[in-house]
Amino acid sequence: MDSLIAASARALAAGDALGALKRVALRDDPPALALRGIAMAQLGELVRARELLRRAARGFGAHEARARARCVVAEAEVALALRDLGGSPRSLLAAAATLDAHADHANALHAQLIAVRRSLLLGRLEEAAAALAGIDARGNGLPPSLAAVAALSAAELALRSLRTGPAREALARAHDAAWRSGVPALLAEVAEAQAALDAPAARRWLPDGKEAALRLDAVEALLASPALVVDACRHGLSAGAQWQALARRPILFALALELAQAWPGDVAREALIASAFRTRRPDETHRARLRVEIGRLRALIAPLARIEATAQGFALQPHDAVDVVVLMPPIEGERASLLALLSDGAAWSTSALALALGASQRTVQRALAELEVNGQVRAIGQARARRWLAPPLTGFTTTLLLPAAMPFA
Repeated sequence: MDSLIAASARALAAGDALGALKRVALRDDPPALALRGIAMAQLGELVRARELLRRAARGFGAHEARARARCVVAEAEVALALRDLGGSPRSLLAAAATLDAHADHANALHAQLIAVRRSLLLGRLEEAAAALAGIDARGNGLPPSLAAVAALSAAELALRSLRTGPAREALARAHDAAWRSGVPALLAEVAEAQAALDAPAARRWLPDGKEAALRLDAVEALLASPALVVDACRHGLSAGAQWQALARRPILFALALELAQAWPGDVAREALIASAFRTRRPDETHRARLRVEIGRLRALIAPLARIEATAQGFALQPHDAVDVVVLMPPIEGERASLLALLSDGAAWSTSALALALGASQRTVQRALAELEVNGQVRAIGQARARRWLAPPLTGFTTTLLLPAAMPFA
């Protein structure tokens, strides 16, 4: 390593991206390209940074596997910042194995943490938990900055799976590690995560039409109670340890929500048709379809509750629950999960949003077009480089609106 490369690396380690660039800006050898890429990433020029890191990785020879693996890890972190979530994480995990084999354990752990953060963004909680368990098994001798990221990831996993006690413990560890690292961005991220614990996370619908704001710990306690909970945040029903997801059955969930809001009374057939089928002039075909959908809903929620026919319509009858509770999201609208993803301040592509939401790209494009008309999101760039942004959602936490592949405990 020559003196300019060493000086540039020291400048990057000290957070002086411009100073690092001054030393290697005119050089095109692989080490200089790698340092230029990292410096550009620190300056926010992510697309250019990724290009430089790819050139650097191609430039390193077969005998420089560790340097090439470091470029792969740096490029993966840039891709995460760009919300480029497509493709397989295999190359990242292979780079981590290479770094481990060359005794570069800190960078290997960094690669694994990037994979964990990617899994969390996509709502793959079990995958993230398995990866974090492997990192914890390596021991506690992490550099403070990596320890802070690991604890933050553990806290987010706990929050997303509604375990507020472990989340608070992980955030305490993250704060200690972030303070020892001296990185202001990590301290700010810890503070933001701690604020989520004290912010409203959902609204409890009350029979008189009023609402009560609930924090995450209150939601956790409610879901652990024997009550039958109709969760409009994650679109499903729960009672104790039992959970029935209806996120992919919007008509069935709309029927369940109407029945829960009317409990212990019933709901007229015309009201159910208007809510589920979006029509105010029902005919016999709508009534026949309602009978079919009610039958499907009965079969799905049979372990949790019954649906009984009445003279006017239908009524929900939970088996063992002493109460029926309706949880509403902190914001109104069908696009709450999409807005929750966009509110993290990053610029998302439609393909990444579709991957995270488990929806088609065309569905996401239509939703974004509606939100853009309402001024809730804005686009930057053109064609394949187009990205979407939204202002932060303040006053509450979006934890319950973020996608998850399945409830996780």
